[in-house]
Amino acid sequence: MKKNRSRADSLNELANHEQNWDIIVIGGGITGAGILLEAARRGLNALLVEQKDFAWGTSSRSSKLVHGGLRYIKEGKFLLTRDSVRERQQLMRAAAGLVEPQSFAFADYQGRKPGRWMFAIGLVIYDFLAGLRGKHYFSAQDFHMLAPHIAAADLKGGSCYQDAKTDDARLVLRVLQEARAAGATALNYLAVKSVTYENELASGVVLQDALSKQEYQVNAKVIISATGAWADALRQQQGASARLRPLRGSHLLLPAWRLPVAQAVSLMHPRDGRPVFVYPWEGVSLVGTTDVDHGADMQQETAITAYEVAYLMEAMDFQFPQLQLKLDDIIASYAGIRPVIDTGKADPSKEGRDHAIWLDKGLLTVTGGKLTTFRLIAQDAFKHINHLFPDHQADHEADSLFTRPSDLSNVKQLSHTQKSRLQGHYGESAAEIVQIAQDGELDYIPGTLTMWVELRWAALFEEVEHLEDLMLRRTRLGLLLRNGGLALLPRIRAICQPELKWDDERWEYEQAAYLRLWNRYYSLPDRENIPDWRNQRQPI
Repeated sequence: MKKNRSRADSLNELANHEQNWDIIVIGGGITGAGILLEAARRGLNALLVEQKDFAWGTSSRSSKLVHGGLRYIKEGKFLLTRDSVRERQQLMRAAAGLVEPQSFAFADYQGRKPGRWMFAIGLVIYDFLAGLRGKHYFSAQDFHMLAPHIAAADLKGGSCYQDAKTDDARLVLRVLQEARAAGATALNYLAVKSVTYENELASGVVLQDALSKQEYQVNAKVIISATGAWADALRQQQGASARLRPLRGSHLLLPAWRLPVAQAVSLMHPRDGRPVFVYPWEGVSLVGTTDVDHGADMQQETAITAYEVAYLMEAMDFQFPQLQLKLDDIIASYAGIRPVIDTGKADPSKEGRDHAIWLDKGLLTVTGGKLTTFRLIAQDAFKHINHLFPDHQADHEADSLFTRPSDLSNVKQLSHTQKSRLQGHYGESAAEIVQIAQDGELDYIPGTLTMWVELRWAALFEEVEHLEDLMLRRTRLGLLLRNGGLALLPRIRAICQPELKWDDERWEYEQAAYLRLWNRYYSLPDRENIPDWRNQRQPI
């Protein structure tokens, strides 16, 4: 059975200076993971370090859409849209079961913008850039069949188009899995205390293990900061000016039976015209997103605010008035911080989503961009350092993103959907996951699309250092189950505690810490502070 080198072995290697590193990547989100994979496939000796857990930041708190950015067409950003839709198509092919097609429905109401024909032109261009063609507009009767429960008054019809969705944290882990298989090293809970310099150029980092507090000095030919919304902190240590505008995007999760959508429903918010959506995700309905300036401590978890809850619920009440949704219907919430380049626009939603690359005294910073285009961002980063590695150029034969997953065709106890899920989420390890499953562990966890065996696999092989890692990122049970999965924690404990080798005291400590975290950052704010969205419209 394949297994990564243990964290202890990798740290021992750092302590003994056993490796001559070509590249050190700082940041364990999708951008850092993509750069690590690109480095490993070029045959470079690459190390990735993450101060918290893999995908802890934006890459586990995104809207989880792999999309081309339909709104960028309106802004005239055709090249960005073209690159995004092509990457979307490739990801759906290379990681089927992890990146899946998602149809979007947009209702056309009398007197509402953008109007049928304007929207139709955008969709034709959108599909053309992806090499697709299809019917977009449907009559009111047909559209109501596609999107039941929407408001019927003044409905003229509606448009449908295709995008894709994913589990963002698992996408990061899948990319890291590919990078490690190609020879790279990735370590979580290993923070960069400082960047070291030689001849006024970045030449290494001082690392500190967040668990043991031990420090390590590690050198490399290239230091790359892929820390997303946190990138300014490292740059400002070198005297560079801040360039980022951290924006918060918040989301709600509701039971699928309470907010039933067969496909995504997108709308313009009645208050400010911003796009809002709801779509089926991992067995629940996901509602998002807001787009507001985030002024809180960047080193702390972020959470939805009372006014953001009201904002999203107002949108759902506007689009689905007959459902009469209530706060009690909400399972969980989450909020993430987007790394957006600050151009000084008054409206946060008007800021661009392009990525940026800056070089400050030898420290290469890569930030911004979209989940969809992580591979292109990594390739762009290497254009700035290719000259340092003339013997390690890219080999993009067939431009394959992921290796072929293990074959599950002879596994009779799994449905086609389950096989596709395991292959997409775990690649070459899919068959091994089936092999370690004990009685009943190939069943779905109630209310989710997660199988019990995924917990066992994560506990054994996926660097779970805290219970929150398991519940919020290795699986998404903390988002999919009420009270963070409290009712199922006894069975989760029975599966995972022996594999994690935690004694009872450690488990009790981790469980208490996780539940405190969930209640503070993933539930709802104090209800008395949440405005009544049906009777008044408060600013966010």
